[in-house]
Amino acid sequence: METIRQLILENKTDEAISLLEDILRKEPGCDEACYLLGNVYRKKNDFRQALNQYLRAIELNPDSPAQIAYNQLIKILDYYNKEMYNP
Repeated sequence: METIRQLILENKTDEAISLLEDILRKEPGCDEACYLLGNVYRKKNDFRQALNQYLRAIELNPDSPAQIAYNQLIKILDYYNKEMYNP
């Protein structure tokens, strides 16, 4: 997982996604891979996929850091959506 974290830091998101998807094919119950995949999608501004992966990680492990990431992303999206309606 450390290699994947480094790829994410280096903005090599497509490589990180590929590795994480391989892990999840072999070990579908890996909540850490789901969490990291959520982080990659968030970095790519694909918020729907990020939220889906965070929720998947939370289902697998309620104590996952994905819960914090999910809550933060929801707050960010709520803020931006409210601004869209206030000219």
